[in-house]
Amino acid sequence: MSTRETHQALPPAMRQAVDDFGLHLSRVDNRSAHTVRAYVGDAVSMLDYAAAAGCAAPADLDITVLRGWLARMMAGGAARTSQARRAAAARTFTAWAHRNGLCSSDMGAQLASPKAHRDLPTVLRADQAAELVETTTDPHGVRDKAVLELLYATGVRVSELCGLDLTDVDENRRVVRVFGKGAKERAVPYGLPAQRALDEWLRDGRPKLAHPGTDSALFLGARGGRLQQTVVRRIVRTAAQLAGLPHTSPHDLRHSAATHLLDGGADLRAVQDLLGHSSLSSTQIYTHVSTERLRAAFEQAHPRA
Repeated sequence: MSTRETHQALPPAMRQAVDDFGLHLSRVDNRSAHTVRAYVGDAVSMLDYAAAAGCAAPADLDITVLRGWLARMMAGGAARTSQARRAAAARTFTAWAHRNGLCSSDMGAQLASPKAHRDLPTVLRADQAAELVETTTDPHGVRDKAVLELLYATGVRVSELCGLDLTDVDENRRVVRVFGKGAKERAVPYGLPAQRALDEWLRDGRPKLAHPGTDSALFLGARGGRLQQTVVRRIVRTAAQLAGLPHTSPHDLRHSAATHLLDGGADLRAVQDLLGHSSLSSTQIYTHVSTERLRAAFEQAHPRA
């Protein structure tokens, strides 16, 4: 049964609660569309389990039901990262329900979250990254070159890149204004190679794709609309293939940019600000990457490694 069908089959009080919860996430908390979709889907799954256990409204939830739902998900082979997200969604829902008088207590506050295992990110060497961003792909080589240069220069997320408007680029200071998760704004600098690629795109590439209905998007697709994330992923993947590199995604370029900044002596807090991480722990994983690279070089080169 699909999430939509499961939602429709919920008891009326639960169905209304899920709808109100989704509106709160998007309009009040300013969560991304992806987060709203994931959390609402988790809430529907949780309330469906609760309904099968005899609950008719959010007020009937208790910690036993929440733990039973997570246990069933785990038994179905859910990854630890998925379980951690489900636990977070459950806590967010019960906290919201308690604040709005739908539950007498916030039972989700007692819910433990499995610690997600974090693999070290895929990182290109500096020479590999340079080779990738210098690779152009027809028939929109000027645009693709600018996309690749800006992704690596700034370390922005693919969604942030596609959301850039012409007015977000300050060419005099070589800074882009980025709206990240939670609509948080930050300014991210970029270098001369990216500036040259942007200049060429704005001068020779964008005018050829723009039409009277084109909006203010910085990067355009083949039909003149805002460039889509799927196209950016294809641009990066194709460039990596042409350069003879392993499979590479836009997020791998983000990882590479962060690691190369730290390798070059950048301050961890500065990298945190550039990437738009709300927590320093999200940035610290790149220090582990740098340590692993140092260890690999040591073991390869040191006579007593």
